[in-house]
Amino acid sequence: MKTKHLLSHKYTTLLKSLLFLITSLYLVIACSSDNKNEDESEDVIYLNIPDVEFEKKLINLGIDSDNEINHRMLKVDAGEVSSIDLSSFNANKISDLTGIEGFINLKRLYAGGNNLTAIDLKSNTQLDTLVLSSNNIKSIDIGNNTELIKLNLSVNNLSSITGLSKAIKLKWLSLSTNVLEELSVQNATLTTLFIRDNHITTLDTQGAVNLTTILAQINRISKLDLSTNILLETVALSDNKIKSINLEKNTDIHTLHFSSNLLTEFDVSNLQKLIFLTIDRNPNLFCIKIGHEQNIPNLTKADYQELNTNCN
Repeated sequence: MKTKHLLSHKYTTLLKSLLFLITSLYLVIACSSDNKNEDESEDVIYLNIPDVEFEKKLINLGIDSDNEINHRMLKVDAGEVSSIDLSSFNANKISDLTGIEGFINLKRLYAGGNNLTAIDLKSNTQLDTLVLSSNNIKSIDIGNNTELIKLNLSVNNLSSITGLSKAIKLKWLSLSTNVLEELSVQNATLTTLFIRDNHITTLDTQGAVNLTTILAQINRISKLDLSTNILLETVALSDNKIKSINLEKNTDIHTLHFSSNLLTEFDVSNLQKLIFLTIDRNPNLFCIKIGHEQNIPNLTKADYQELNTNCN
């Protein structure tokens, strides 16, 4: 009987231990599940804002409604914003705009003068104005930003821009002061193009049939076809490597800057609206052909250059 009692006691002890283990495992799993559900719930409610300076600006602008630096903000707050100015031309610069993807109704974003090196705007499909000048961005994809009208990416380190052709409403584009080596701009709606101070050797604007202004000084362009850009009024191509160019079809041009190139001949006789011309510092250009009785009131040329109706 004693032996039977001992066995019963051991069995009871083992059963209790087993029940304790099962209960403990259940609690661990339950807690883990609760934590997971809580994390998933937070992902649905909150945006991750890792950059403190970004969150400070959101608080100062009254957008982050909890008014705390806690690396998050309510998605519902972001969804109500259509325009935001995050420009920083002082010490409090933003380095990371993670969280901007939650601003799904954003139409105007100004974030110039920061320390951004990259930005993801795939979710910001309503943007019509984007200003990211004076940052350190090396590449950007705007393929999802089809509503863009104005795009300013000047003074960055851009070597490539993806999706430019998808911006079918784009009218104003600045890519000045970057490190672009080639550029194709085929946006039919574009009227203004600023691309000065790059490393561009190849520029194609044939599809940009509504262009009125091109500023492309300080590049490495050697040839350029402007025959389809018949609405051009202002063309600045000084400090390039252009040897010849045909402007016969560009009869609306009134301002033309072609200093510091490699021109050997230059014909402006068909440009009767021309009032500003700079053509100096083309060492092999001695004669500029003009039309009969054509007057160019604002002219900058070298002493060895002459205007003549016959440059043969």
